[in-house]
Amino acid sequence: MEALGGSVLAALFQVLFDRMASSEVVDSVQGRRLTIALLKKLNSLMNSVNAVLDDAEEKQVSKPAVKMWLDELKDAVFEADDLFDEISYRALRARLESPSQNSIRQATYLFSSLNPLKRGMKWKLEDVLRRIEYLVKQKDALGLRHGIGENPSLQRLPSTSLVDESGVYGRDGDKRAIMGMLLSDYGSHNAVGVIPIVGMGGVGKTTLAQIVYNDNVVRERFDLMAWVCVSKEADVSEVTKDILEEVTGRKCFSTTLNQLQVMLKEKLNGKKFLLVLDDVWNDKYAHWDILLRPLKSGKEGSKVVVTTRHETVASVMGTVVAYHLRELSDDDCWCLFLKHVFEEGKSGRHIELELIGREMVRKCRGLPLAAKTLAGLLRAKTDVAEWERVLKSDMWDLSNEDILPALRLSYHYLPSHLKQCFAYCALFPKDYVFEKEELVLLWMAEDFLVLGKECKTMEEVGGEYFHDLVARSFFQRSSVYPSCFIMHDLVNDLAKFVAGEFWFRLEGDDSREIGKRTRHLSYTSVEHDVSKKLESFQGAQLLRTFLLVEWSQLDEDVMRGLLQKFRRLRVLSLCYYRGLSELPKSLSKLKHLRYMNLSGSSIRRLPATICKLYNLQTLILFECKELVVLPTNMGRLINLLHLDIRGTNLKNMPPQIGQLRKLLRLSDFVVGIQGDCSIKELGELQHLQEQLRICSLQNVTIPRDALQANLKGKKNIKKLKLEWDNGDGDFMSHMEVLEQLQPHRNIESLSIDGYGGSRFPAWVGDFYYSNMVSLKLTGCWQCSSLPPLGQLVSLEDLWITGFDQLVVVGPDVYGNCLTKKPPFASLKSLTFELMPKWQEWSAYNTGRYDECGAAFPLLQELHIRECPALTGALPGHLPSLTTLKIEGCPQLVASLPRSPDILRLHLKDSNRLMRFVKPCSFGLYHLIIEGFNCIDSLLQDMEQMCGLTSSLQEIEIKNCCEVKIFPVEMFPELKTLRFSSCPRLQRLFPPEANDDYLKNLSSLEIMDCPGLGSFLNRRLPAPNLSRFMLLGCSNLASFPGEKLLPSTLTSLKIGDFQNLTSLDFTGLRHLTGLRELEICNCPKLRSLPDEGLPSSLSSLSVFLCPLLEHRCQPYTGEDWPKICHIPHIEISFFQISCQS
Repeated sequence: MEALGGSVLAALFQVLFDRMASSEVVDSVQGRRLTIALLKKLNSLMNSVNAVLDDAEEKQVSKPAVKMWLDELKDAVFEADDLFDEISYRALRARLESPSQNSIRQATYLFSSLNPLKRGMKWKLEDVLRRIEYLVKQKDALGLRHGIGENPSLQRLPSTSLVDESGVYGRDGDKRAIMGMLLSDYGSHNAVGVIPIVGMGGVGKTTLAQIVYNDNVVRERFDLMAWVCVSKEADVSEVTKDILEEVTGRKCFSTTLNQLQVMLKEKLNGKKFLLVLDDVWNDKYAHWDILLRPLKSGKEGSKVVVTTRHETVASVMGTVVAYHLRELSDDDCWCLFLKHVFEEGKSGRHIELELIGREMVRKCRGLPLAAKTLAGLLRAKTDVAEWERVLKSDMWDLSNEDILPALRLSYHYLPSHLKQCFAYCALFPKDYVFEKEELVLLWMAEDFLVLGKECKTMEEVGGEYFHDLVARSFFQRSSVYPSCFIMHDLVNDLAKFVAGEFWFRLEGDDSREIGKRTRHLSYTSVEHDVSKKLESFQGAQLLRTFLLVEWSQLDEDVMRGLLQKFRRLRVLSLCYYRGLSELPKSLSKLKHLRYMNLSGSSIRRLPATICKLYNLQTLILFECKELVVLPTNMGRLINLLHLDIRGTNLKNMPPQIGQLRKLLRLSDFVVGIQGDCSIKELGELQHLQEQLRICSLQNVTIPRDALQANLKGKKNIKKLKLEWDNGDGDFMSHMEVLEQLQPHRNIESLSIDGYGGSRFPAWVGDFYYSNMVSLKLTGCWQCSSLPPLGQLVSLEDLWITGFDQLVVVGPDVYGNCLTKKPPFASLKSLTFELMPKWQEWSAYNTGRYDECGAAFPLLQELHIRECPALTGALPGHLPSLTTLKIEGCPQLVASLPRSPDILRLHLKDSNRLMRFVKPCSFGLYHLIIEGFNCIDSLLQDMEQMCGLTSSLQEIEIKNCCEVKIFPVEMFPELKTLRFSSCPRLQRLFPPEANDDYLKNLSSLEIMDCPGLGSFLNRRLPAPNLSRFMLLGCSNLASFPGEKLLPSTLTSLKIGDFQNLTSLDFTGLRHLTGLRELEICNCPKLRSLPDEGLPSSLSSLSVFLCPLLEHRCQPYTGEDWPKICHIPHIEISFFQISCQS
């Protein structure tokens, strides 16, 4: 098994070794004996140091002198790397700017008397040598030796099966889930069922396994039970021996793996066993396969529970889908903290500490181990000042030995190349959301990505690094933005801790001094703060990274000064820096620069000197809306790999862009008018991948130029957008150009917009494109027919919009049954939109190809919008349809398609009729009715013909101006009800309604329904209501009435009460479960109730209520004492911390 993670310096050494061996450096010193001798000596010294790095990595934890030695060595290596990178740059510049010179003449230039860096470069090399030579002499005095040392302080204590269940909180649901898998036949197709529990270090995987292991029901179901804690270094023999000793209860003295496995097989033979393997790290399938062999002798139904922090372990070992254990809620974490911090497990006698304690527990972000660690630090201590000190400190400042050893251990065992990639994330603020591609490009610019012998790009290697960190639970997928990732707060703290003095995250109000060794810096300004002075950054002369994050701003003069001083930058990110309108010409001095991100800035043009940044790999200009032109000599950036110009206003591409032959990703290609950069330049960019948008295609006047773009040869482009400016150009030319722009068969997503031809070329809809999953045809206003799109066997999403001349969607769209599959065999979503002349949708004639089956077998969503002439029938049989939306089709009088499960129905029109016929749907649960003048007949038809009302759980009524009474009694299963902009709506419930009337209703939202004010005078007949939102529906001066709201309410949001002056505590005091209160746009609301708000509140938001906002200001507001106990407070759109 893998021993320990390598030293982070080992990765830096490898980069430096590669740099020294590069052709640019070798050619530059050719013929210069003294310089060659210096290089050889440096190489020898580095090899000497490299041999002891792993031992130093281990000992730095407990020996500060070793930590200082490593930091000094890292600083020296950075210096050496910068030096050789500068040599390489100057060699490259000499070649590009004097292409007639051979390498020897270039080298002569580099060290000639004409070269101003002749003496400086040699002096720098000698200085690096002296520093490293000094450090080599110190290694023996520090006791550093070859190989790997030992560090007992980082070894994890072995777990046992025993657990104190009285100290376990919030895991009832997790316990039921694991027991369900243990006691069922789930995964029984394997000889032994293996259930992986996956989660980050400290989240409670072992505890969950323990409470399941000790459950009486579980113990009764198994003949044998064994618990084994698997250490990082344990091999198959050790684990097998541990299992055998657990099963037999005796010490085993056998030494060979064969003897151990034979004995274990005999003991398990015919017995139903439960084995827990706790904290497994090894993800090698061959090892697991050997370990599993004796376990297969057990009786059917035997189970193995594996706890691990690695996704790869779960995928190798599991026979069922891994169970991902999430963090505890703040409340459960608080209960756990109380259990361990106070003798009596309660804070009753220490009320003054509860507010501080709850804030500390929130910093634990649901990690039980963190809560217990904090509790241990504060146990039996009741001094308020001491608790406040802990609250304000960084978690990782509290102790070097006791703070979350599980997370520290996770980092310790990372390979060296992943250690520096993870430490880099110390630059991100807490809760920062990032994308994989963003981080990989940053790593690439810092030379963190090591290319092996495999033929992989740096992006592919970076993607593997990223997924490895995800698999090890360092990164988590964002719950808000599913395509993005975040770090748990304590993992973020860990990154900051291990990054040390070389990384610095500067907050707007941070007064710490930036150290001279700082190489990577991020800056986050506080609200409205652009006051940082140039002096604040004086210590950071050697910066490699400068990131402006989270829409931060700096004074423009300060920024200009920084760009002149930071000569060693490799990464410069000024995202959404609105004060940036131009860059200084001195930008060309950033000879090391590899990554520049100006997204969202106000930049109008780039200086011509940017074309001297020959190392530049990534240039991101996303959403630079003021940018209209790129520098003429962009073709000189021969190392450019990524150019993102989405959202700019470029009118053409720079000439000779085809010289960027290494370019992998080009977001857009803007075709200029005649005489500008031709589309032919695309033909030179052979390595383009992922996605490409070609716009202004009306400017292609010679169709064969489009052929020379060679899209058909670009096999790595997966998404392609082809755009014409609608209404411009020769429409016959449109057809010829599109014919020549045929993509490679690997294309997965295609969009054609503004095409002016009357028909499509044969390749559009050809079954040859078997990988295409998404197709969007937009604004093809001259086309009167559709291509045979039904032949695209993998197509899942189809969008057809803006076909002004289309009258009939005819049989041709289904194509020929050449693949023995039905037309649109994989289609899941279909949208027709903005088609003013479309009248008829022809059905597919299955008789022509009976063996293919009916069309649209998997269609789930059908949207038809703004097709005013459509009168014909919809397809009669759509067996998989779950969502149907019809909007702006007033002449459509049709039956609903037959489908067993139309779950969501959205109807929007003022005077259209829709017939419901049996059998139409028996699973409808979500109904949206929008813009209907009269909905009574619609609802009655639904009830009488189909009985649809009995299953509905969610109803939305929007913009129905004539509706006065809504018959909610028709919907016994209703859980969610929303009304908006129904000005004449007067009644929701009949006067006789009691608590059983809407017993299932849990959420009620009413917006802009002023006629409903009278219903607020009586109690809502919804005994289980948990969420209530009321906006713009009342002229009441006081709210809520004493009997209005049920006690089950957990969330209350009110807004647009123009005459509201007070909140009535008599209507709030019984809301003992209320967690969230939001008050918005109540300009006359003067204050909160004298009695305060319900003590159960955990979140309070007040917006656009000027009188109340003034009284709720922290510490100074008159109502602040009434709310300061609430954990999450937002006033005037600003988050407020009670400790601020």
